[in-house]
Amino acid sequence: MTTFARIASIAPGTRPELAELEAKIIAKRGRITPLYQHLLNSPEMAQGWEEFLSAVRQRNSLPADLRELIILRVAVLNRAPYEFEAHIEHALKAGLPQAKIDAVKAPHIADLFSDVERIVLNMTDAMTHDIEVPDALFAQVAQHYEGKQLLDLCITIGAYNMVSRVLVALHIGH
Repeated sequence: MTTFARIASIAPGTRPELAELEAKIIAKRGRITPLYQHLLNSPEMAQGWEEFLSAVRQRNSLPADLRELIILRVAVLNRAPYEFEAHIEHALKAGLPQAKIDAVKAPHIADLFSDVERIVLNMTDAMTHDIEVPDALFAQVAQHYEGKQLLDLCITIGAYNMVSRVLVALHIGH
């Protein structure tokens, strides 16, 4: 069996040229997480990643509990346990009950979710598994979301697919 070298993580404070970027990340996130320790191998990507994902999480028109539900579901579907565990605290803080956090792990969407949550979870599943969203499902989504909220919904699902896929590919948190 062949093993491949993964990207090395960069310990915070070990590269003076990264000090300013690390300070920005710490200011927004409170610490340099294992993901950012890897992203720092490409400072330009780390900076863009931070700006983009901060917008997705902090300047999103979706309710925080729904946003976190989406993130948790994407993490489950993409087998990204690090991402799932990282967002449990955010989900609880946003008011998502533990029962829904647990239920999002199931292969099928449980009845305990509201109608809107089930539609959003179906959208999350479609965008994650199939990429293409069936017209009938999109019509259901469009009954509840339009304009900015619809765009924020799609971007949240897409952004966290990016996050989980990078985490899984680089074995971060495994």
